[in-house]
Amino acid sequence: MAELEGALDAYRRRAADFRFRVPDPFNFGRDVVDRFAREPQRPALRWRGEQDEEQTLTFAEVAHASDRVAQLLHARGIGPGDPVLVMLPKVPAWPIAMVGALKAGALVIPCSTVLRPKDLVYRGTHSGARAVITTAGPAAAVASVRDALPELAHAFALAEEGVTRPDGFEDLGAALEGAPGGGALPATAASDPALVYYTSGTTGPPKAVLHTHAYTWCQRQTAEVWLGLGGGDRIWTTSDTGWAKAAYSVLFGPWSVGAEVCMVAGRFEPARELALLAELAPQVFCAPPTEFRLLVKEPSLAGLEVPRLRECVSAGEPLNPEVIRAWHEATGLVIRDGYGQTETILLVGNFPGMPVRPGSMGLPMPGHRVEVVDDDGRVLPPGEVGDVALHGDPPSLFREYWKDPAATGRTRRGGWYVTGDRAWRDEDGYFWFVGRADDVIISAGYRIGPFEVESALVEHPDVVEAAAVAAPDSDRGSVVKAFVVLRPGVAPGPELARQLQEHVKAVTAPYKYPRQIEFVDTLPKTVSGKIRRVELRGAQQS
Repeated sequence: MAELEGALDAYRRRAADFRFRVPDPFNFGRDVVDRFAREPQRPALRWRGEQDEEQTLTFAEVAHASDRVAQLLHARGIGPGDPVLVMLPKVPAWPIAMVGALKAGALVIPCSTVLRPKDLVYRGTHSGARAVITTAGPAAAVASVRDALPELAHAFALAEEGVTRPDGFEDLGAALEGAPGGGALPATAASDPALVYYTSGTTGPPKAVLHTHAYTWCQRQTAEVWLGLGGGDRIWTTSDTGWAKAAYSVLFGPWSVGAEVCMVAGRFEPARELALLAELAPQVFCAPPTEFRLLVKEPSLAGLEVPRLRECVSAGEPLNPEVIRAWHEATGLVIRDGYGQTETILLVGNFPGMPVRPGSMGLPMPGHRVEVVDDDGRVLPPGEVGDVALHGDPPSLFREYWKDPAATGRTRRGGWYVTGDRAWRDEDGYFWFVGRADDVIISAGYRIGPFEVESALVEHPDVVEAAAVAAPDSDRGSVVKAFVVLRPGVAPGPELARQLQEHVKAVTAPYKYPRQIEFVDTLPKTVSGKIRRVELRGAQQS
């Protein structure tokens, strides 16, 4: 108890003393990357390809290459605020293109390489994109809808072995070689638009989350306070490049403190990921809950040796307590969960040196007043479920949903930005996630958070993943329905379903158990690994 109180007192002092001091003007490329480039041998990136090929880059090399990207865009008439789609996979060209476009003053729009033509049409027309930077493979999807993108004047494709570049696309490498150098680039104010992330909601088209250059500066807070990164550290974050999590802990966060970033191409394979974790030897490892859930089921975890690994963190959706316990038993390291959004930097987290309460989101990030509020914006006492909300307008918060003032307005409740997530706080201030506001299940008057049901199911040794949603019921209005992915070799059936129901009753309140269970091979997920419960709910209505 004394240790907890001491840690909480230290946290509260740090939180009370913190103030954002964003420099102005500010540009991440010039004021961060170029500054570290003055140390010619300082490592910036260690990349591993799908065939185990490797490339390393220093900050000096990144600075030089990103200058060429900026000059190329400048020469093609891409100026301040002009939208540029960056649709690159986990290759060294991705951070170089991102930094170079920011240096040019462009409005950078990171996109996943798995976007379909209709997704590209929406993003391209909504943003009025002037240019796209991609690879030869995804370029085909862009080429198929090029006629529907009248503002798209320039298209660049990075060469891929065995893939033909579509007509109308310039070879990125050749274009960079031929670009003039030395042209004056515009200065950017901290308040100027810098990034747009398109994020899917439960209804309607994706919302365009607009961030300023100040947001890129604020991610150093994520790196220092949550990731626990220092300038001599190496970090491996498995995030896809199209997800805002890459801004947190692949690009802006780690490079803000001069840390070296690992980037690994290819699909997630638990055995390969554990082997690379030992080989790459980062001090900090960050992976989404989906990956940790599968890693703790991987037999090779028992023999993992990672003596340099110091911090393990996870974000994207809450991590089940039993996964945290299993990882700790195998490695001796505690996974520190964190909570943030595309609209923010990390808002709530379990920070280094703080006692971790497995299953808790943690405590508010210094510089942010985060509370649980009711429908009228009143702060709720400990133990009561309400909306997670951020007070005021810190520079870490997005400016707006671009071109959608009505959607922006709906996020505000008095002086609060309301996240759309439900949670409660305990007496020590730790946050405990309940679910998205539209994910909460109401059954016979009971409000049931899907996360608690899912955690109970995943605790069962035969379950790899689970998702809980509301299913219509004539008597109760709705009942809990669980979609369950079993570990290999386990046969589904009525008896196993009954065992799982009894298991949930035993580890949580009996009224929360899933009255319906459907065994599935996979769960629908976003590119960032979050379970798309909206799809599962929709299937119950059809």
